Amino acid sequence: MSVKRFFYPNLLSALILTILFVTDVDSVFSSEQNPSRTHLQKYIQVQRQILDNYVDVVDIDELYKNSLKGLVSRMSDSTVVIQGTPLDTTNFAEFKVNDLRQSVMRFEQAYNYLSQLKPEEDMDKRTEDAIRFMFKDLDPHSIYIEKEDNERIQEEFDGKFQGIGVQFDIINDTITVVTPLTGGPSESIGIEAGDKIVSINDSSAVGFTNDKVVKNLRGPKGSKVRVGIKRHGVSDLIPFTIIRDDIPIYTVDASYMLDSKTGYIKVNRFARTTYDEFISAMKDLKAQGMTQLILDLRNNGGGFMDQALRIADEFLSSDMKLLSTRGRKSRFNQDFMATDEDAFFGKPMMILINEGSASASEIVSGAIQDHDLGLIVGRRSFGKGLVQQQYELVDGSSIRVTISKYYTPSGRLVQKPYFKGREDYAYELIKRSHDAMSDAEQFVEKVPDSLRYSTDAGRTVYGGGGIVPDHIVEDDTTQSAILGLMRRKRLDLEFVLSYMEKNGDKLNKKYNKDLVKFRKEFAFTDKDMLDFRNLLMQNGFVESDTTMKTTIRNDTLFAMKGTYEKERWIAEGFLKAYVARQVWGAQSFYQVYNDVFDTTLKEAMKLWGDVKKLQDYRASHVSKSK
Repeated sequence: MSVKRFFYPNLLSALILTILFVTDVDSVFSSEQNPSRTHLQKYIQVQRQILDNYVDVVDIDELYKNSLKGLVSRMSDSTVVIQGTPLDTTNFAEFKVNDLRQSVMRFEQAYNYLSQLKPEEDMDKRTEDAIRFMFKDLDPHSIYIEKEDNERIQEEFDGKFQGIGVQFDIINDTITVVTPLTGGPSESIGIEAGDKIVSINDSSAVGFTNDKVVKNLRGPKGSKVRVGIKRHGVSDLIPFTIIRDDIPIYTVDASYMLDSKTGYIKVNRFARTTYDEFISAMKDLKAQGMTQLILDLRNNGGGFMDQALRIADEFLSSDMKLLSTRGRKSRFNQDFMATDEDAFFGKPMMILINEGSASASEIVSGAIQDHDLGLIVGRRSFGKGLVQQQYELVDGSSIRVTISKYYTPSGRLVQKPYFKGREDYAYELIKRSHDAMSDAEQFVEKVPDSLRYSTDAGRTVYGGGGIVPDHIVEDDTTQSAILGLMRRKRLDLEFVLSYMEKNGDKLNKKYNKDLVKFRKEFAFTDKDMLDFRNLLMQNGFVESDTTMKTTIRNDTLFAMKGTYEKERWIAEGFLKAYVARQVWGAQSFYQVYNDVFDTTLKEAMKLWGDVKKLQDYRASHVSKSK
């Protein structure tokens, strides 16, 4: 096939497609009958959304040339000669694409040439490669999302999915119910923790992967699924018919009183339901006597900006600035101000952050810090100051495009640099000093005067790389090889479910639903922990006098003599937290975990004097009108 003979017939179709799509008359194509039309529609949609909305000026020539590189990057036949063809990525200097029409025309030539030259080529994947490469020179948070991932992500941020309502794990090839979700359809009909799902719709479910379990158990609200349950102590298989329903996904992991006046709320991300969950938690804690709060945003990677703003608003006085956004397009420029004063304005509070706290977490932390309304405690945050908009594509996939940058009330942009490329950006966290204080000091030393800002009370804060806490707490470096083995093989779950089968009734009778008493008094016996050690040994744990350092070989953990006794307290703490979850639900896990392991939280509880000093400093340095 000559390039010339290929070129002219496709020129007209490219022009027609461009005209139709740019004017939104794209429904004339049937994506089922003509997948190539869908691929080209996606290509146009992506480029148009980037050109119309991206935060910075974009060179369409670079978008096109990157997309062509992507198209040929993973061809199944790497021996295909591309020089002198529409796939040629070596002669870019000879031409320049100036607009969307030219970009689409050239891409369609390359697409059709490849699909006709290699009919066996997976053009779905090649188109996705082309789209991903289009984002290569944009910021790291502008991305392409496949249809399957898009649906999962959408569920997480909608705060619900439709299914039977169980948390499960696969133990010894069998689906095991970790816990039925509170208020879900499985709990309502009597499915219990520890139940093993051995059949789904009368077919064996043994050996299912996680993905296959989800595919078979999730489904539209109101639909039915039959499961066969094997329950400890019951000889026959128990049949259940479950009517699927909306299952909430909670973003507040835990909310409880740390002492008689200190409330604690842990938020894992900012989804559509987060503000409502947060307010519900606040009301409950206030009813229990809360007068001061610790808000835990560690490892919270962000989410919906509006949810973060609504939560921050709860701690600010009316007309205080919450945030500003600025983009290339004026429609994305906004100033957000606090609304009516909340009853918790001016009350003692702390926010816990670390390197996993990003985006919406930094919005909340930045607003509180800039207005001197609370103490930020922990380690320097991630450093994401960009706002994305998600755009759906014709086939159910989507893209996220950065539309603006956000600025905290003092005017600082917390976004860390990304001009060295996505790989360098991704590894920035690893390159930070392992010592949190050293990391903060090294960062501050390099911050130019132009990125130094002042809070309402005149304290110095910094832009250009996350939020530096007011009080640094080093990361807990406790490590356990045994913990890794037990979690990797889910021996923790296997042990706890077995323990509950034997001791559940005694446990309920002794503690009578009193979690506080359980946290203070419960401990496994030596016999219990000997049983756990035996379980470890049955699953690849070996202690030896000849082992000089812990190593893993062929899925076996070889450890030095005495390793188990040295690390027993770590395993015991996790197992206790899992027992609590079985009896009191998911939130209780964090209460026990925090009791045993959370050094940052324990350090924070010593800092209320510093919070009082900050309050006094603000009162003496901020005018009443501010």
